[in-house]
Amino acid sequence: MNATIRSEKIESTEVDSNLAAVSEVEAGIRDFVRNDIAYLRRPAPGIQSSGEATLEPKVETTKPEVKLEPSQEATVNNVNSLIQRVAGTSLAEIENLIGELEALRDLLHAEGQRVQREISGYAQLSQAAMKSTRMIADNVTQWKRSAEGLRNS
Repeated sequence: MNATIRSEKIESTEVDSNLAAVSEVEAGIRDFVRNDIAYLRRPAPGIQSSGEATLEPKVETTKPEVKLEPSQEATVNNVNSLIQRVAGTSLAEIENLIGELEALRDLLHAEGQRVQREISGYAQLSQAAMKSTRMIADNVTQWKRSAEGLRNS
């Protein structure tokens, strides 16, 4: 009973540490997204505060260049490295798991074939035993008939 309680405590500790890591990643991602889309909240040049466009020609760009302050850039780099570490670890674990599952699949396939061979062998043995039993029963029946024939004569 104490062993199960200890294992449950170990499992709950692992779950708590995993939840803490997940929460940390989620917080990092939220900060990254907030910083990444902050430029979208600022009014674009060429639009007045009343929402009317100015008479200046509008030039569309694919993505405006935003100069980040060094602290913001460091935050973005930290979040990027955090995401890469977590994703890299997760990908490595997934690849290892896939490899283990493939090896297990091969083992199960080989074991399935072995079991099929064993069952086939037992079926042949069972048929041979039934044939032998029939032969013995037929011989015993013939002996009984011949014994009865000798008694009656």
